[in-house]
Amino acid sequence: MREKLIWLLLFLRKVLIYFFVSTILVAIAYRFFNPPITYLMLQRLVEQKWKGKEMRLRKTWVKIEDQSPYLPKAVIASEDQRFVEHHGFDFESIQKAYEYNQKHKHKIGASTITQQVAKNVFLWPGRSWIRKGLEAYFTLLIELFWDKKRILEVYLNVIEMGDGIYGAEAASRAYYKRGCDKLSKQQAAGIAAILPSPLKWSASKPGPRVKSRILWISRELDQVQVPEIKKKK
Repeated sequence: MREKLIWLLLFLRKVLIYFFVSTILVAIAYRFFNPPITYLMLQRLVEQKWKGKEMRLRKTWVKIEDQSPYLPKAVIASEDQRFVEHHGFDFESIQKAYEYNQKHKHKIGASTITQQVAKNVFLWPGRSWIRKGLEAYFTLLIELFWDKKRILEVYLNVIEMGDGIYGAEAASRAYYKRGCDKLSKQQAAGIAAILPSPLKWSASKPGPRVKSRILWISRELDQVQVPEIKKKK
C-alpha cells in the first residue's frame, strides 16, 4: 500500500512538472508566434456541421500597428477600461459585479481583456471552477511574459466577432466591406459594441441596444488609455 502511494505521488509530481513546464513554454512562444487556432473555433466548426450549416472560419491576422487606431481604443472602452493599469485582474470591477449580481437576476461579468485572451487562446468555453482556476493561471502567465500591446494584438485577432468570424480584419470585411485599417471611429465602436454577444448582435445592422452601446463607446473612446502603438513608417 505504501509503495503504491509513493508511486502515485511520484506520478502526480511528474504530471505537475510537465504541466507547468509545457504551459510556460507555450505562453512564452505565443509572445512571439501567433496562435494558429483556438478551441472555440474548432467547437464552432463542429456546431456548424452538426446543425447542417456551411462550415466557415474567417480569420486573417493583422498586426496591431496596421489596424485602425480607433479599434484598440474602442475595445478597451467597451471591455476593460483599466486594461493598461491592472495586472490581469480588475478587482474593483470584480467587486462591483459581485454587488450588482447579488441584487439582480441578469448577471454581469468582470473579465479583463487578459482573462478573455487566456480563455480564448488556452482554454475551452465553460463556467466550471476548474476552468476558472486555469483561466486565472494562464492570465498570470500572459501578464508575466507578454506586454500589454501583445495582449491587445492577440485579443483583436482571435476574439469571436460573429458567426464564423474571428478577429478585427474578418469582422471589418464582413460588416463594413473594408480592411480593419480603414475603420472609422463609429465603425470601430460598432465592432466593439457587439463583443458581449457576437452571435446575436450585428455591427452593420445594429438594434436599439447595440446602437446605444455604439454611442456610449464613441463617447468613452477618446478617454481611455491604450498601450503605446508605433505605426510603421
